[in-house]
Amino acid sequence: MLSYKAEAVKKALQDLQLNVVEMTDESATLDGGDVLFTGREFFVGLSKRTNQRGAEILADTFKDYAVSTVPVCETLHLKSFCSMAGPNLIAIGSSEAAQKALKTMQQMSDHRYDKLTLPDDAAANCIYLNIPSKGHVLLHRAPEDFPESAKVFEKLKEHMLIPLPNTELAKVDGCLTCCSLLINKKTLSL
Repeated sequence: MLSYKAEAVKKALQDLQLNVVEMTDESATLDGGDVLFTGREFFVGLSKRTNQRGAEILADTFKDYAVSTVPVCETLHLKSFCSMAGPNLIAIGSSEAAQKALKTMQQMSDHRYDKLTLPDDAAANCIYLNIPSKGHVLLHRAPEDFPESAKVFEKLKEHMLIPLPNTELAKVDGCLTCCSLLINKKTLSL
């Protein structure tokens, strides 16, 4: 049974005429923070919040994409230390756990991604947008949150960078990606 909040999100997505797929297998768990879509394939972190059955259901839902699992042990979920920072660019933290996960992803993929290594794992959780009128846009943690990682982002000259402070939400494990719902849908004119 879905919570009130989950029902509200489901209804909003249905109102936008988006296809909503529900996991009915009660043994399956799948947290959005464990799902990294690269545009080519999915990487699913196996963590305290996501299990193998959840990854299998994702693979059954998106049959046109490869789905690979990545063990996540030392952090909350996969996106605690990585996310997409561009169309072929994975932002990745420097910790041993982050680098081990990246190595696993590289071994499982037929594609070679560029990487942007950041000193702070939490700073690797960023949001990439390709906006037709703006180009490459990257929402990332602000310099006051992670000054050294912000310097690394500043090297992305082809991106419009938007630094966002997130210290308060981070206190309750709220990362930029898990506090966002991105919908790629053209507005309909009346």
